[in-house]
Amino acid sequence: MISNPLIFAAMSDFAGRTRGKAFPVSDLDKRLKRGIGWTPTNVMITCFDAIAPSPFGSLGDLLLIPDPEARVEIDFEDSGPVERFMLGDITDLDGRAWDCCTRSILKAALERLRLSGGIHLVSAFEHEFQMRNSSNSFADGYSLRGFTRQRQFGEALMSALACAGLTPDTFMKEFGPNQYEVTNGPAQGHRSADQALILRELTRMTAQRCGEQVTFAPILDPTSVGNGVHIHMSFLDEHSTPVTYDENGPSGMSKVTASFIAGVLKYLDSIVALTAPSDISYLRLTPNRWSAAYNNLGFRDREASVRICPVTSVDPEKIARQYNFEYRAADATASPHLALAAIIYAGAQGIEDELPAPGVTQEDLSVLSEDDLSARGYKRLPQSLEEALQRFEQNDVVTRWFPASFASIYTTHKRAEIAYLGDLDAKARCAAYAEVY
Repeated sequence: MISNPLIFAAMSDFAGRTRGKAFPVSDLDKRLKRGIGWTPTNVMITCFDAIAPSPFGSLGDLLLIPDPEARVEIDFEDSGPVERFMLGDITDLDGRAWDCCTRSILKAALERLRLSGGIHLVSAFEHEFQMRNSSNSFADGYSLRGFTRQRQFGEALMSALACAGLTPDTFMKEFGPNQYEVTNGPAQGHRSADQALILRELTRMTAQRCGEQVTFAPILDPTSVGNGVHIHMSFLDEHSTPVTYDENGPSGMSKVTASFIAGVLKYLDSIVALTAPSDISYLRLTPNRWSAAYNNLGFRDREASVRICPVTSVDPEKIARQYNFEYRAADATASPHLALAAIIYAGAQGIEDELPAPGVTQEDLSVLSEDDLSARGYKRLPQSLEEALQRFEQNDVVTRWFPASFASIYTTHKRAEIAYLGDLDAKARCAAYAEVY
C-alpha cells in the first residue's frame, strides 16, 4: 500500500491525555521551526472528550513546536506500521511559552528549584497498570506464572523502551488482578516527565501489537487495589555532585532535601488535585491501601505519601548516589509534567522558607483522631476530587506558583470532568476511567 510516513507532534494536557497532530516526516525540518497550529480551547477538552466551559471560545491561535530531543521511532518488526511521535511545547505566535503548556510549566518549576536551592532534579516515574481483556483471576501476585503469561508483552515493551532512549529497569506481575508494573531509569530535568509520557504510550502500543489492552486508571474495582505512579527524586548540585544525602542528617536527609520534603508535605493536600486529578483517584488514596492518605514522611514505609527509599550499599559514595525519596500520592490520570511541576514548586517553597526537617512516622495514622493528627502537624488528604480542587484554589501560596489564569482554567476543566460522570456509582465511574486511560 502506498504510504507517506507521518510523525505525530504531541503534548500532555490537563487530563493527562496525549494529544496533538501528525504531519509528513518529510516536513520535519520545517515544522521544527514553524510548529503546527493549535487552539487555546483544546485545553478545556476533558478526559471524556467533552469541552468544559472555555474562557477562550473560538478565538486565538497557538503553535505546538516539536522537540527533536523528544523524538520516538519504533519498528515493532511485526509487519505493522512504524510508530513515530515527538513531544513538544505550546507557544504563542511570537514563541513565548503558553500559560497552559504543561511542559513549559514544568520547566519554570525546575528553574525555580535551581534558583531556590542551587540544585537540579533527577527523577523517575514508576508505573502500575492492568491488563483489561484478561479473565484470569488466579492469585498470581509477584508470581512466575503471572509473569510468564505476559512475557512476550513484557519483552516487547522493554525493547520498545530501549529503542525510545529510555533505560528499561524492571517488569513484574504486581499484586492486583492482572496488574503489572514497569520501571525505567532516572533522567534529569523535564526529561523524566517526557519519559513517563513515552512509557505510557509505548505500553499501550505494545499491548495493542500483542492483542492486549491495558489501562493505567487509578482503580478498576472500589474493593480492590489501585494503580499508582510513584515519582522517585534526588538532587545534583551545579557540579553534578549528589546532594540528597547527608549521613548526619535525619534519616539521611541533607538540609536541602529535608526542606524540600517539608515543603511537599506542607502543601500536599493542595497539590494532590494536580497529582491525583481524577474523580476515582480518591478511592485509591485511602488508609491501608499502600498508597497515601496523610501528608506524612515514612522511612521505607509504603503507606506514606512521601517515602525515603532503601539503598543497597554500605559505601558512603554509593549511598549518596543511590539515596532518593518517592512521592506516592500520584496516578496516571495526571499529566506527568504537571504533577512533577506541582511537587517541585512545593519543595522549592520549602527550601525558600527554610522549613525544618519533617519527622518520620512509624505508625498507623488511621487510628489517630483528627485532633491528634492536627496536633502533630498531619492532615488527612482530600477524600474527593471536588475537595482537592477546593483546597488547591483556596491556597493562595500554591496558586501563585502558576500563571495567573491557570487555577481558574484548571479547576473549571476538572469540574466539567466531575459533571460528566453525573450520578454514576463508583463501579461505573471506575469503568469509565478504565476506558480512557
